[in-house]
Amino acid sequence: MILYEYPCNERVRSLLRVEHLFERLFFFAKGSDVHHHQVSIATLFDLLDICDRTDLRGAVLQDLERQRATLGTLREHPGVDAHTLDTMLAEIQGAAAELGSQGRIGQELRDNEWLASLRGRLAVPGGSSQVDMPSYHSWQINPPEVRAGHLKNWISPFLPLYKGLALILRILRDSGDVVDVVARGGAYQEMLGGKLFQLLRVWIDGTRHVFPEMSANKYVIWVRFSAQDADFKPQSVTSDVSFKLARCNV
Repeated sequence: MILYEYPCNERVRSLLRVEHLFERLFFFAKGSDVHHHQVSIATLFDLLDICDRTDLRGAVLQDLERQRATLGTLREHPGVDAHTLDTMLAEIQGAAAELGSQGRIGQELRDNEWLASLRGRLAVPGGSSQVDMPSYHSWQINPPEVRAGHLKNWISPFLPLYKGLALILRILRDSGDVVDVVARGGAYQEMLGGKLFQLLRVWIDGTRHVFPEMSANKYVIWVRFSAQDADFKPQSVTSDVSFKLARCNV
């Protein structure tokens, strides 16, 4: 089953984008090939750019507090497992405390003159070649374990942000019940009557080779399936498509 997610507001969209960067960063940082580490550094600078443009740390802290307050109201509800709830609240509190104790995220990288120079060169197409920055070429011929150690040190200031962000998205994703539905003629509509959701999740059989185009507001959820033609242009599917749907909201 192939999973597609659709954020219903810009806040969740931003969190998903940053999560995507972290997943790419961690994947390539684990590799030993120098080309993997090149991608890791470029992705690390992408995260630094986002932190420079927005108060991502403050936004995640606000979300953690919002989640804590929301879950706290469930304590008196019948059927709620108090132990599970307390564990989750403690996890939120720990993530918020770790992130809140930080200063400006990634400041260590900004203060490193070599990394600041490399960041500027990577912004230029081909600017990281040995012609333009021989010191970067010299770093790349270090043994893999040496490069991995440097990457670990550069990534570590971002880990509290990742932990907070991952916790927010885990709670949000777990809030949705998965149901089986069918898009008749390739299209599915569901009237909401004022109900707001934050995230839609759609699972599709990978053998169908189709993908969903989704939209949602407080009135309706709309899912339309398409397939790519020989030129990769989307073409609407006219047959019925069975899929799984989760509507997530905290």
